[in-house]
Amino acid sequence: MHLEPVMMKIEEVILESNLARSFIFKTCSERSESKSLEYQPGQFIMLWIPRLDEKPFSISYHGKDFFGVTVALKGRFTQRLHEMKVGEWVGIRGPFGTAFNLNVGKACVVGGGVGMASLAVLIERLEDSVVVQGARTASELLYRNRFKDMLLCTEDGSAGTKGVPTDLLEDLYRHYRFDAIYTCGPEAMMVKVSEFAREYNICMQASLERYIKCAVGVCGQCCCNGLRLCVEGPVLDGGTLEKLEDFGRYARRGNGRRVPIGTYLGKKT
Repeated sequence: MHLEPVMMKIEEVILESNLARSFIFKTCSERSESKSLEYQPGQFIMLWIPRLDEKPFSISYHGKDFFGVTVALKGRFTQRLHEMKVGEWVGIRGPFGTAFNLNVGKACVVGGGVGMASLAVLIERLEDSVVVQGARTASELLYRNRFKDMLLCTEDGSAGTKGVPTDLLEDLYRHYRFDAIYTCGPEAMMVKVSEFAREYNICMQASLERYIKCAVGVCGQCCCNGLRLCVEGPVLDGGTLEKLEDFGRYARRGNGRRVPIGTYLGKKT
């Protein structure tokens, strides 16, 4: 783990959708002391653009000598990152946070929007899984060529089934009888996944998004009912989520103000 930023060069930029790009880094470069990234699916890194800001991103690609993050265009920071090209440098800290537990049988992976970035390496490492992804429209779906057997849902019906991923859970469970559910995406979707898992007594893990600033549990900006999501999260199990009153309801902005989750997720990054 790197607690201070290590400067790394952008080696490749992948256009994933009309809103998202992936940035690939090699873990061995002339200015990096890192020889590998000790990472487990679900963890995140902090990416620093000098003289601008630092933001958290899930690792969406990972190999022996490379890793990558997938970034959706939202605001000033992500706009600048999207403008960056191969050969430019950024600072990387981490990885941080908790990881998914992969010791399960058959799994169902439920992703929504850019939340798929937190699930991508997990999908590659699971031995037996069914994957369903949802987005508002076909042009916002991620990794369609990477995971060719993935089931798709779009709110406007432009690809796959019209609707949201949770609409498919009943039928998928009848067919596959999976032992665990992994999810990341809009919190309203994850609440429904949590309710489904509780009803059918299925193990469930979710990756939550909150305002992460220090990433080491010092500042408390990412607290959710006392849990520091940069340290005790972002991956939480269903039993823990059930105890969090703020899950699906409230989050805190950078100034510490508690706001409805829909307002928080409307923030610009």
